[in-house]
Amino acid sequence: MRAESLNFLRQLIAAPSPSGYEQPAQRVFRSYIEPFAEAKTDVLGNVIGLVRGTGTEELPRVMLVGHSDEIGFQIKYIEDRGFLYFGAIGGVDPHIVPGQRVLVHGRNGTIPGVVGKKPIHLMEAKDRETVVKLDSQYIDIGVGSKKEAEGLVRVGDPVTFSVELLELEGDRVTARGFDDKAGSFVVAEVLRRISEEGGLSSDLFGVSSVQEEVGLRGGTTSSYTVNPHVGICVEVDFCTDQPDVEKKHNGEVALGKGPIIPRGANVNPALFELLAETAEREKIPVQFTGIPKATGTDANVMQISRGGVATALVKIPLRYMHTPVEVLSLSDLEQSVNLLVATVRRISKENSFIPV
Repeated sequence: MRAESLNFLRQLIAAPSPSGYEQPAQRVFRSYIEPFAEAKTDVLGNVIGLVRGTGTEELPRVMLVGHSDEIGFQIKYIEDRGFLYFGAIGGVDPHIVPGQRVLVHGRNGTIPGVVGKKPIHLMEAKDRETVVKLDSQYIDIGVGSKKEAEGLVRVGDPVTFSVELLELEGDRVTARGFDDKAGSFVVAEVLRRISEEGGLSSDLFGVSSVQEEVGLRGGTTSSYTVNPHVGICVEVDFCTDQPDVEKKHNGEVALGKGPIIPRGANVNPALFELLAETAEREKIPVQFTGIPKATGTDANVMQISRGGVATALVKIPLRYMHTPVEVLSLSDLEQSVNLLVATVRRISKENSFIPV
């Protein structure tokens, strides 16, 4: 991966963006795409970049979307000794939270803290096998009183795990928030590549959407705004190449084997074939999965926006989703970009995506 792109990925991951609080990550995304795309931010916080195709006639509108929001927490109550109680933003597993380092993102800056955990020596035997409910967990920022805490933190402030991108062996990296900043990253890179290489027969809209984890909200509004003819959602998907995941759930999905192209009711058959054929023609490694229902991604709401959109998914293999140690392969990111660039180039007013 080129150095500038990896640096962009680092910045995007480092920027906090729990659902409803995506502005820091969205500023990073917009700053990156502004040199090569027409960029705007809507009232919900979606960032929409446009690279126009060539020609004077009206061109098909193609929309790529990846959501920038991540799971996290929100401060709900400050008790008398200054401990902070919190609720989950998105799907957080209570098992993994105790003992974690966190960052509270306040109006006057970032406050480090830890999620408290009773020492095992003081626990009853039965309690060692019980998951502590999130509403019983608390954050310690090192203060001694409610007044001191309130000078630093407000009720409603967002919280993230204190984790940034770390390179593992080979081309694998770990961080929090790859779901789905990896998708936003790919969208930005496709905009950059298309802009640099030119010759597009459609108008390409690249969207970094918000509030996906709490109801696909940004995908809904941005799809309505762009009103695309063709839409591709860039998401992450569950790897099944780790010891504790059953392949019957999601099929054969592995890191480093290329992006995933799902089939199912949420995916337009003609657009699926275009993606699969493009991958074969360009010798881009891909994996296939089946999703026999609505996907729970921005593709779901994009498909039924206005009068309907020809929709597909390109998914990035991911281990340990919704944890602070998500793992992916950089080559899978790059091959996702290659697949989407090659596919978008093949879309023109001559294409028909009406299922027959």
